[in-house]
Amino acid sequence: MGGIDRIAPGLAAVSGDAASVFVSFGALIVVLSLLARLAHRLGLSPIPLYLLVGVAIGRGGLIAVELDEGFVEVGAQIGVILLLFMLGLEYTGQELAENLRIGLPAGGVDLLLNFTPGVLVGLLLGWDVTSSLLLGGVAYISSSGVIAKALGDLGRLGNRETPAVLSTLVIEDLVMAVYLPLMAVLLVGTGVVAGLISFGVAIAAAAVVLIAAIRWGPAMSRVISTHNDEVLLLTVFGLVLIVAGVAEQLQVSAAVGAFLVGIGLSEPVADRARELLEPLRDLFAATFFLFFGLRVDPGIIPDVAVLALALGVLTAVTKAATGWVAAGRLGAAPRGRVRAGTALIARGEFSIVIAGLGTGVANPELAPLAAVYVLLLAIVGPIITRYADTISGVVLRRQLAS
Repeated sequence: MGGIDRIAPGLAAVSGDAASVFVSFGALIVVLSLLARLAHRLGLSPIPLYLLVGVAIGRGGLIAVELDEGFVEVGAQIGVILLLFMLGLEYTGQELAENLRIGLPAGGVDLLLNFTPGVLVGLLLGWDVTSSLLLGGVAYISSSGVIAKALGDLGRLGNRETPAVLSTLVIEDLVMAVYLPLMAVLLVGTGVVAGLISFGVAIAAAAVVLIAAIRWGPAMSRVISTHNDEVLLLTVFGLVLIVAGVAEQLQVSAAVGAFLVGIGLSEPVADRARELLEPLRDLFAATFFLFFGLRVDPGIIPDVAVLALALGVLTAVTKAATGWVAAGRLGAAPRGRVRAGTALIARGEFSIVIAGLGTGVANPELAPLAAVYVLLLAIVGPIITRYADTISGVVLRRQLAS
């Protein structure tokens, strides 16, 4: 009983305030689980619903909920790290090289057509260059998670046009490996020379880690490999956090560091790590979207709603054009090219990650604009993808009529 006697005072020391925070946060997680269940039944991504809950209980929201924002913020940062790590697990160094060879021309079209509108809109609104570049990133990056889910649900993963979609997503991820360190340097606000030095160090560090991941990844995987799930989980999770932390110190971005660790792990370790860490990713990713919503001032949303709709329509068209070009390079038929184009429309987790970089630094309209933009395209994108064949029928009939 001595051990219990020693523990009891510690338990009794938990204040009523702390207990209420636990209850509030637990209730919130239950609400998120119900929203995820609803979203999956509707065939939609739960991301928009997570964002809506965050906005509803955040500053100026409909409901006042007592939360420890510091605790939620740490969970949100871990969510970003795990999102990028799990994305890196999807690729090997050889696959990256092959996707670069296949998708580089279409990737250039993607960057031109989808990054440029966001930057131009920001500049036309009178935003500073850094905020405009962040909006360009928000508009540019498609949601690999939402897209992969939609293609899987529709049974299109084996279609001829799907490699064009996947190679485009890979190019976007690699662009992020350069873009995120650049934005990290710009957001710090150092001088030109110091900024260039920091950016050079960041890119060099990322390149070294990428080369090491490709060259020594299999050896690292053999060292990490173990039949014990608990040991593997703790080892991989700890390694990801360490590399992410070191990357952040080098201004490479913790997310990019985690992405490169994912690339470095090879099968079968990568498969087991994916299986073990998926529940953690889902929990912390939900926390991230909730946290982002908490930071959005709902009073600004009406002011940016029309702009978000206009940007959403514009970049839906430009993404469709990107998919049309990318699938055409692989010899896909017009129907497949339309499918590829509609598949790329959805935005999601990484648009919010980019907008989150500017919290407290960038233009205050960026966060609500990004939130409404993602809400729109994360919902509409999968729906348009589902009806791609109907859309392609209309396109083909118009072509024949002309």
